[in-house]
Amino acid sequence: MELRNKTVVITGGAGFVGSHLADRLVADNEVRVADDCSNGDPDWVPDEAELLRGDLTDPDVVGAAITSDVDVVFHFAADKDPARDDVEQYRFNNRLTENVLERMDEVGVENIAFTSSSTVYGEAPRPTPEDYAPMEPISIYGASKLGEESLLSVYANTHDFTAWVFRFANIVGPRLQKGAVIPDFIHKLREDPETLEILGDGRQEKSYMHITECVDAMCHVVEESEAAFNVYNLGTRTTTSVNTIADIVADEMGIEPDYEYTGGDRGWTGDVPRMRLSIEKLSALGWEPEQSSDDAVRQATRELLEEH
Repeated sequence: MELRNKTVVITGGAGFVGSHLADRLVADNEVRVADDCSNGDPDWVPDEAELLRGDLTDPDVVGAAITSDVDVVFHFAADKDPARDDVEQYRFNNRLTENVLERMDEVGVENIAFTSSSTVYGEAPRPTPEDYAPMEPISIYGASKLGEESLLSVYANTHDFTAWVFRFANIVGPRLQKGAVIPDFIHKLREDPETLEILGDGRQEKSYMHITECVDAMCHVVEESEAAFNVYNLGTRTTTSVNTIADIVADEMGIEPDYEYTGGDRGWTGDVPRMRLSIEKLSALGWEPEQSSDDAVRQATRELLEEH
């Protein structure tokens, strides 16, 4: 599906990933953003895009956002806190996706792209391919994403939808909000440049991908893959430890803090301490990341320091 001269809806389009996608698409498409701005900033939405502010659990809001002239919905709206240990997060995220899919079906919109997460795999062997099984998420967030993927699969297989599911590694870059490791380290070190508290033991090791490459990969997959239900991992071939992130942030800030650890092998209940996704399927489709995980972390650190 060529992303040119289309009417595009981005739910959660005022957030980190959604606003960067809007920036990318707005030059060649009519872009409509639907967001309650609880996890984003209306100032991040490009001026050329239409912004509808509201909660997508409200039928009136989803009805105004998704109309029969829409060509594709990028569904990014969600409660995105991976450390939240509350089953209401599962209900809320699945309710959002149910509302979006039902409205699309009602008005005849059949193309949807969805941001999922590596957390759907749980603690899986690395590198983890898209067809790894059994899927055993260990967090409510991961369970909610897997539930939403299942809904998209149903609509792709029984309602003639085309669905693209993106299982993200850790995406970093400008506009990344507090709660993610890089902005958290920056905030802590500005408060106290002498000491940095690190959750867990610092050995947690994951793949980090810069937002510009993430958006490029998503657009490539939508334009090049043609199955009814398309699932792709998005990440890099390398990983970065939490200790290395701390070293990079401290280096970019020109300081040498002491590290203090909270202990244990993970940062919070439900945290997957080690993650690296297989991107062989993405590579076979003709897209490769240019940056390593460390490169993405360093670029994002510089951008976030300049941003604040």
